[in-house]
Amino acid sequence: MNSTRRTFVASSLALGAWPGIVLAQDKWPSRPLRIVSGGSAGGGSDMFVRVLETRLRERLGQPLYIDNKPGAGGMLAAGLTSSSPPDGHTYFVSNLATNAIGLALYAKPTFDPTKELPAVARISTLTNAVAVRADSGIDSIGALIARMKADPEKVFYGSAGVGTSSHLGGHMFVQRVGVPGKHVPYKGTAANLTALLAGEVMFSMDNLPLYVQQVKAGKLRLLAVTQSKRALNYPEVPTVQEAAGIGAFDVFSWYGLSASTGTPNAILERFGGEIVAALKDPGIAAAVRELGAEPAPLGPAEYQAFMQDEIRKWSPVVKSSGASVG
Repeated sequence: MNSTRRTFVASSLALGAWPGIVLAQDKWPSRPLRIVSGGSAGGGSDMFVRVLETRLRERLGQPLYIDNKPGAGGMLAAGLTSSSPPDGHTYFVSNLATNAIGLALYAKPTFDPTKELPAVARISTLTNAVAVRADSGIDSIGALIARMKADPEKVFYGSAGVGTSSHLGGHMFVQRVGVPGKHVPYKGTAANLTALLAGEVMFSMDNLPLYVQQVKAGKLRLLAVTQSKRALNYPEVPTVQEAAGIGAFDVFSWYGLSASTGTPNAILERFGGEIVAALKDPGIAAAVRELGAEPAPLGPAEYQAFMQDEIRKWSPVVKSSGASVG
């Protein structure tokens, strides 16, 4: 958002001049809630919202509908939401790519997540995992590191694209190991998985659910999860941090909701509180885990602080990787 529009929003809020803003606070929500997603229909962003939709509809008296606006790695959807009226009826599925990595990755980001798109609630976290072909002869993260050091010219790692957590996590890993691994970006997670199965890369570090079916089929092996704590569904799989001997390592994706710029705090608190309460319901928590993620509820203030921490964490990683868009 440019400074002229930001000033206009602030002035409008102070004077109560934005159409519908008083109504939004007194009778919110007065119509269905629009949830703008930067992913394609049926993707991860959509699934976490759908898990919550029934509970939130019952509590708020209005349905939620997903408006998919893919493009520019989710930054298009973020920008559209940011400039929507601040009446509490338009939200964005905020996530690691757009609200943390994107600020450093894009030369001209369409919004500033530290000043725009105020936080509503964090919904979930989703660990990545280091995976290799089952027939690679690599049976542990230590064995992978030994292979990398023994044959550094063959250290290729795949990702779902430049600037994704699979790219930057892989970059952090090879940097810590001390081997100049070669990044091979593919067009999305499906293509990255196909490349790993075909033996085009030595390993990849994408979202854990991507690998589950191929692990069950005996085609891939999980070596470690990248979050600093073990995954509840795979307690036998160690973390990179505990098994690799390369220091602190905590790579994971996350999803939540953010509001259009200028949305009143009363609405943020009400909506955020409903989401946090919903995620404490055992049935909803189980549904989130069925998607391969963990419920990770944070209210507005905590989620905003978390995102600022993530920006500080990922900015130097993006810069050291040399990744840049636009």
